[in-house]
Amino acid sequence: MVDKKLEIKGLNIRFEDVRALKDLSLDIYKNEILSVIGPSNSGKTTFLRALNRLNDLEDRIRMEGTILIDGRDIYGQMEPEELRKRVGMIFALPIPLPLSIYDNIAYGPRMSGLRERKRLDAVIEKSLNEAFLWDEVKDRLHSSALKLSGGQQQRLCIARTLALEPDIILFDEPCSGLDPISTSRVEDSMIELKKTKTIVLVTNNTKQAARVGTRTAFFLMGDLIEVDRTEKVFTAPADQRTNDYITGKFG
Repeated sequence: MVDKKLEIKGLNIRFEDVRALKDLSLDIYKNEILSVIGPSNSGKTTFLRALNRLNDLEDRIRMEGTILIDGRDIYGQMEPEELRKRVGMIFALPIPLPLSIYDNIAYGPRMSGLRERKRLDAVIEKSLNEAFLWDEVKDRLHSSALKLSGGQQQRLCIARTLALEPDIILFDEPCSGLDPISTSRVEDSMIELKKTKTIVLVTNNTKQAARVGTRTAFFLMGDLIEVDRTEKVFTAPADQRTNDYITGKFG
């Protein structure tokens, strides 16, 4: 039996008069990568941001429904600070802090009270290894993170998130500006992280969704059209609209 990590029930989100998500219900399982695909303005990023309450920062948004993590309501039973430690997020544009590589990753643990150098060193090495970056930067940890390439900066942001030991990681178009080699390394990191984390990946790259997704969900105009094993969605989708999207007939 597969364990549920997240349970989304009857989720409706409005931006003023625009309904971004419509009565969405979906379970996300432990140790899977759920790829979320669909054309622009389908509610994919709105859905992702609901999972760690980033939508709360927008005054214009109204939400109805329930989101549970391990059976706990993220609105009724968790403070945002606790939630965001458990649910990390990687954005499309990597934004390293204007600090050293080491201090970028140590920033979160230090804010959480970790000061012992030996333990910080261990966190930095572990996080960089999990982000497939350690071998490239281990000899220059105290140089500026801003000198890294775009792909390395994205993996640094992944390592920075991992340093807080989240059990869920949200990826919002993490490879949109990366070259194929950097994209491959980010995908390798996601596949490895799946062993211990639950991952939700929003991507406009259907080939990427097919490569890394355990399951794939197709969104269209705020509706969840279907969700199933990735292989099935890409070879025998249940809905013609899904087939039209993944074959390039629209989107």
